[in-house]
Amino acid sequence: MPEPSADVSDKNLRRKVHLYSLMLLVAALVLGVWGEVSRSLARSSLAKEAAEAAMPTVNTITPNRTALGEELVLPGNVQAFIEAPIYARTNGYLKNWYTDIGSRVVKGQLLGEIEAPEVDQQYTQAQADLATARANEALSNSTNERWKGLLATESVSKQDAEEKAGDAAAKKAASDSAAANVARLRELESFKRVVAPFSGVITARNTDIGALINAGQSAGTELFRIADTHQLRIYVLVPETYAAITNPGLEAELHFAEQPNKSYTAKTVRTSNALNPTLKTLQVELQLDNAKGEVFPGAYAEVHFKLPASAQSLRLPANTVLFRSAGLQVATVDGQDHVKLKSIVQGRDFGSTIEILSGIEPNDKVIVNPPDSLTDGVVVRIAPPAAAASKDTGKTT
Repeated sequence: MPEPSADVSDKNLRRKVHLYSLMLLVAALVLGVWGEVSRSLARSSLAKEAAEAAMPTVNTITPNRTALGEELVLPGNVQAFIEAPIYARTNGYLKNWYTDIGSRVVKGQLLGEIEAPEVDQQYTQAQADLATARANEALSNSTNERWKGLLATESVSKQDAEEKAGDAAAKKAASDSAAANVARLRELESFKRVVAPFSGVITARNTDIGALINAGQSAGTELFRIADTHQLRIYVLVPETYAAITNPGLEAELHFAEQPNKSYTAKTVRTSNALNPTLKTLQVELQLDNAKGEVFPGAYAEVHFKLPASAQSLRLPANTVLFRSAGLQVATVDGQDHVKLKSIVQGRDFGSTIEILSGIEPNDKVIVNPPDSLTDGVVVRIAPPAAAASKDTGKTT
């Protein structure tokens, strides 16, 4: 009877082995499925992270339309309202000078005297020649009158009378010539006194007592230089882009390096109304009241023009523009974060910003510093505003 009991035990053992094997198989299948699912999830997460990492992150800005005009800063050349070199009009030696550099003079004031003995002698001789010519003229006139009387009584021939009349006319012409020569030398005598042609300040004295003076104008022979500085002229070369809006009446602020904490107001009075064909610039003249004499001619001025605003245009930073074969473009981001390239028409260049005449709308999100590889339709991530980032870090930007 012990044999049936052994068969039951064997059956139970086999059942348990089958059960344990089935459990192990299920466990193995579960582990295999779980591992595969984990790897699939990891691959999906990694692909998502890689896609997100490959997605460009960009900063955007909206076009600016301001009611304030832009400021154009250009270098300016300061000149005296009137400036002239003073040359001698007669030869000789400088007898004396009465004004030095920095002296303020009025119109007609004596600046120096020239000693010209040769001119003095020529003037004396011319006066003597004039006296001789007038004496000869008087004698010829009296002779002519007597011969006219004799001709009336037919005591002399008509030919002789006409000769006396011709001689009287010649003597009168000689007298007039001598008088003109005296007047010329009298003017040369007056040129021995060098006087100021207008009121101003002496900015140069290039002669001294005893110096040889040569009449005329040539390099290095000016005696004095005088400048009227009560008002100054400032000349500026305006680029062609701004030529149309730089009109008489436009105000500007002047800044000088020697007076960093002070500015002066000047007004545009005229322009050349023509562009320099080489530089493509418009010459503009401003005038500055300098009654106090605080600004010197020849100074370098930094001219700040206050340009009028244009209500029909938008402005963008210069680093938003793409230079492509299709022309100037900007990259915008639509509502689905897709890139859209737009062609623009540029207006004035203000340095850090440019004027956009057409091509974009006021609400467009324009990418700042777009990469050259950026193309239409690319999905991008918009970076958070700088203000929000500054709150997180506790720093201000």
